[in-house]
Amino acid sequence: MEKAAPRPLADRMRPEKLADVVGQDHLVGPDGALGRMLRSGSLGSMIFWGPPGTGKTTVARLLARETDLHFEQISAIFSGVAELKKVFEQARGRRAIGQGTLLFVDEIHRFNRAQQDSFLPVMEDGTVTLVGATTENPSFELNAALLSRARVLVFQPLGEAAIAQLLARAEAIEGRPLPLDETARAALVRMADGDGRAALTLAEEVWRAARADEVFDAAALQAIVQRRAPIYDKSQDGHYNLISALHKSVRGSDPDAALYYLCRMLDAGEDPLYLGRRLVRMAVEDIGLADPQALGIANAAKDAYDYLGSPEGELALAQAAVYLATAPKSNALYTAYKAAMATAKSAGSLVPPKTILNAPTKLMKGEGYGAGYRYDHDEPDAFSGQNYFPEALGRQSFYAPAERGFEREIRKRMDYWAKLRKERGEP
Repeated sequence: MEKAAPRPLADRMRPEKLADVVGQDHLVGPDGALGRMLRSGSLGSMIFWGPPGTGKTTVARLLARETDLHFEQISAIFSGVAELKKVFEQARGRRAIGQGTLLFVDEIHRFNRAQQDSFLPVMEDGTVTLVGATTENPSFELNAALLSRARVLVFQPLGEAAIAQLLARAEAIEGRPLPLDETARAALVRMADGDGRAALTLAEEVWRAARADEVFDAAALQAIVQRRAPIYDKSQDGHYNLISALHKSVRGSDPDAALYYLCRMLDAGEDPLYLGRRLVRMAVEDIGLADPQALGIANAAKDAYDYLGSPEGELALAQAAVYLATAPKSNALYTAYKAAMATAKSAGSLVPPKTILNAPTKLMKGEGYGAGYRYDHDEPDAFSGQNYFPEALGRQSFYAPAERGFEREIRKRMDYWAKLRKERGEP
């Protein structure tokens, strides 16, 4: 009776062998990591890292089948320490009669540190071969001790060709074509966003909605399935990957890529004011004084969004992103700040030279405070070139401007300073 019960198309289409898995040839192909493991006759513990719907659970099941391991599956969402102990005891029992256990742990990153540590003994003595699946970066979410005992294998989002292959298989199983024209079919592939399970779910919705002899175009498809939201978790990897891509596109002076990633994040529901703050950061980190207006424009864009709101305010953010991407670049200020901060922390509480300290009392004046200070406005070119660093520290050099934009003028002044000190015989 259970076999006759309704099952989602994605479940009915689970591959029966590794060769049928699509989109992960770098893992399951003849020269892939898993293919090589199987040929060697043994498996080690692994962490499968990748987005949803890329075949992590399916591949784990097939590995157990092709190695004659007992397949045990748990989810970190529903399992606690008591269930883990029970699973481990059962695995020890199977090991005593010569059978190994492949323990598949879905969402393994949801286990806390202590729960993750509980896997270490059974991994070390071979009681279980652990295969953990996670959509989050293992480097951040899993214990170092666990990672040192397991190999991380990366599952890629399914490409358009792989999604198209899945849809063709679905049509063969259903015995009927998808009622979509060419443009709608391409749109459905894009809507899947690299998720095979989502593609098959969308296909099922299309078949349910279609009347006899009805064929949908792209607009009708969008109305029926109500476009699937992009995969984007504002607190996890999707967030950090896209903001990194936006920042590096601006740094690399590519306004088109900068606009693309800005729009990706806005479309996914990112807080526009967060993006405004990041644009301000880019202005000071990657442009600095090569274009002093960059900071003002980035700050104005943030304020403009705050004033206008959505959707008009997004255009101000787009304007700032394009301006920053096309502006001259320099990290001289950023580098100088880090160097100066490191020196300030390491040198301790050094007293500035008495020459530049005020002497509001006779005692301080008698101690030499302010003695020999030269008022720059009274000097030739309004520049004295005197030393302002603590005597114990000596003259330091942090800021090395590039020959770009406004920094050319700064470079001229610094060269003049160096020439003046050299003429005086000063270090």
